[in-house]
Amino acid sequence: MRISELSAETGVPVATIKYYLREKLLPEGERTSPTQAVYGPAHVERLRLIRALVDSGVGIAASRQVIAALDDPPANPNHLLGMAHAAVSPAALDDLDLSAAEALISRWGWNPDACGPQQLAGVARALDTLDRAGFTVPEATMDAYLAGIRRMVDAEIDAIPTTSTDAAVRYVVLGTVLVEPLLLALRRVAEEFVSGDRYGDAVS
Repeated sequence: MRISELSAETGVPVATIKYYLREKLLPEGERTSPTQAVYGPAHVERLRLIRALVDSGVGIAASRQVIAALDDPPANPNHLLGMAHAAVSPAALDDLDLSAAEALISRWGWNPDACGPQQLAGVARALDTLDRAGFTVPEATMDAYLAGIRRMVDAEIDAIPTTSTDAAVRYVVLGTVLVEPLLLALRRVAEEFVSGDRYGDAVS
C-alpha cells in the first residue's frame, strides 16, 4: 500500500507517518522509485503500536527505546521487563530519599537492591507526595495493596507468551504502558460499587 493508504488504514495523518519515518520509529517502506515506497501489514502493526505509546503519554525518545526492544529483544524475559520499565519510567533523582520505599519493599520479603532504580524511585516519589500531603495509608490497607499487587503480577508474569520473543516483547511492553490506566480506572469503578454496597448509596 502507498503512504496515503497506510494513513487511511491506521487513521494516522500522512504528515505524522513521515515524522515517524524521519525519527526512525517506523521502518522505511520498500522503495519503488526515488520518491515512492510501499508499505505492508508489518507497518500497519508498528504504526498502531507507536500511536498506542504516544497516546498513552510516552514521549518520542521513550517510544524509540521501546521500539528498539521490539527490534532487538534481549534473550532473558526479566531483562525485557526491565527495558520496558526503563523506557516508560521517569529517571531516578540522585537526591531522592529512598529509605521509605526500601522499607516498604522489604515488607514483601524482597531485597530493594534487586529492584530497578527507576521503579524504587517511583515508589519513593509516591510516598513522599503522600507524606507532604499529610496522608497516611493505614498499615492494614498497605498490606492489602501489597497482597493484591502480588497476585496481580503473578498472573501477569504467568501470561507472558512463550511462543516467540516478539510476542513476549509486545505483551510486556504494551502491558507495561497501556494496562496501568485500565487498572486505575477499574480501581475507581470498584471503589464506587464497594462504597455503595457498604454505605447503601449509589455514587452520582
